[in-house]
Amino acid sequence: MTIPAQAWPAREAERTDLWDWLAFGLAVFIVLIYSQAWIAPVFGIKIDDASSGAIRNIYFPAYAAGIGLLAMAPGATLAAMVRQPFLLLLLAIVAASTLWSIAPDQTLRRIIAVYSTTLCGVVMATRFRWSTLAEVLAAANALLVLGSIIWAVLPPHLGIMTDLFPGAWRGLWSEKNALGGNMAFAFANFAAAAFLAPRRRVLWWIFAGLALALVLLSTSKTSLVSLILGAGAIGFVWVARRGPVSGVAATWAAVLGALLLAGFLLFASDVFLEILGKDATLTGRTKIWAAALRQAELRPWTGYGYSAVWDDKSGWGPLAWITKEAGFKPSHAHNAWLEQWLGLGYAGLVAWVLFYLQTMGAAVAAVFSRPGAYLALPFLVIYSLLTLTESVAVTYNDVRWTIFVALAVKLAWRGRE
Repeated sequence: MTIPAQAWPAREAERTDLWDWLAFGLAVFIVLIYSQAWIAPVFGIKIDDASSGAIRNIYFPAYAAGIGLLAMAPGATLAAMVRQPFLLLLLAIVAASTLWSIAPDQTLRRIIAVYSTTLCGVVMATRFRWSTLAEVLAAANALLVLGSIIWAVLPPHLGIMTDLFPGAWRGLWSEKNALGGNMAFAFANFAAAAFLAPRRRVLWWIFAGLALALVLLSTSKTSLVSLILGAGAIGFVWVARRGPVSGVAATWAAVLGALLLAGFLLFASDVFLEILGKDATLTGRTKIWAAALRQAELRPWTGYGYSAVWDDKSGWGPLAWITKEAGFKPSHAHNAWLEQWLGLGYAGLVAWVLFYLQTMGAAVAAVFSRPGAYLALPFLVIYSLLTLTESVAVTYNDVRWTIFVALAVKLAWRGRE
């Protein structure tokens, strides 16, 4: 039987739709796995050594999904990576750190993980347009919002804390700050999707309202500040894109606001900490920073190797000294910038700074030229704040690093606008 010529376009469109839906599903799956929202419901709040091995194995399907997306657009992925020389440099230094790592076996194993996590971000950027990428993230976050509500509302109310902060919601995660932080990102994402995919605007604004409610129920003041900053960034993009005059006015207002905020933090830090409910040590973080800085200064040029410090069990390495000075055993440096210096030395720190500055510069430029700024700038504003208190840069199996890479590559590459 001969297929009529006019049927071929329909067949081609159907094939395209199937591939697009498959890619969309794989990307949503990647975000859900890297969100780590499944760990507490499946393995419990406290993780033992036996569970850690099983948890590591669950990330492998996400790696496979990233490879699947790569297979759909290998040429575009290569072209996009070329536009990110600082990311390539950073990854090269991560690999080279195996040569001087205090735990080369751990560094090598985690290099595979961070490379796979980074690849997922790159292929998401090259495979989707801005609007589709926003809805990929929004769809995944919508499932996390609904799951957190169900986990908290239905008996036995496992999504609500009962020990340290009774009554505070933690949703699918192990504690309230994790829920609040993820929902702050989700709010900004939902708002961006509402602007970039106007056909589903009402749906995404409803989910934005639910994300805001979850931040409030988590009682995390830091997360609420993050959400407000993200909302401010969205408002800035909206005003700046209204026209040249409003763009100039919005820019000056943003600069003035940033200066006022910096002055407030500098001269009234005690008031700011009181608002956030933090003590002067930021819940022990300043003790970690002081101890980690002393160890970094002992090996400033090379560091101790990628992700080699925090699982050191020798009893005489840098972790032992940090634990002694801080008074407790931390799991990371609680600062993305210090983390790079500690693990990768000056070279890794400089590569990360250059990659970050390139990405932020591209995001600011995009405000006046590309609608993707609705997605990129709010996320990067919240992410920048988070780098000061959490180790979220060059992090394996972490959704925030995946999204940061995706936005960085998307901003530098115009293959799919």
